[in-house]
Amino acid sequence: MIAFNSTIEAILLKHKEFLAGNYDMYRNHVYRVFMFCQLQDGSNNNSEKYAIASAYHDIGIWTDHTFDYLNPSIKNAEEYLYSIDRIDWIQEISLMIEMHHKLSAYKSDNPHTIEIFRKADWIDVSLGLLNYGLNRSEIYAVRNSISNEGFHKFLLGLLIKNFAKHPFKPFPVFKL
Repeated sequence: MIAFNSTIEAILLKHKEFLAGNYDMYRNHVYRVFMFCQLQDGSNNNSEKYAIASAYHDIGIWTDHTFDYLNPSIKNAEEYLYSIDRIDWIQEISLMIEMHHKLSAYKSDNPHTIEIFRKADWIDVSLGLLNYGLNRSEIYAVRNSISNEGFHKFLLGLLIKNFAKHPFKPFPVFKL
């Protein structure tokens, strides 16, 4: 399984300084989410949207140094979409990022891509425990070919730090 997409590479390279020592870890998470989107969608019609959303969905952790990173991530994605003259994708990709930690199904505007993206991130974050009907062998193939690089340990560390700082709002990015 080849993990390469020119859009993802260009976006991540643009943010490499912010990502610093977490570059490979985040890049691999981005690619796993992207691959899980592709596997669920079954077509290449939305591939570019998934690439952009995947690259930007957590970037605010690094660009704004926060665990409450949805709005900064959306802002970065919107700036990118303006720069490539894809203003027509702003609402959809912004919702993909905003809703990617939603605990229940997304059922409003553009539910197809937003729901696929939401599920793809949950598949990766749950280490495949949540599979949303995706074949376990496909999940294993993606996880086996694109290493974790300490991503889940990193997330746990962020969660613990955020809980210590904000015990009454430990999960600011989760939505019901």
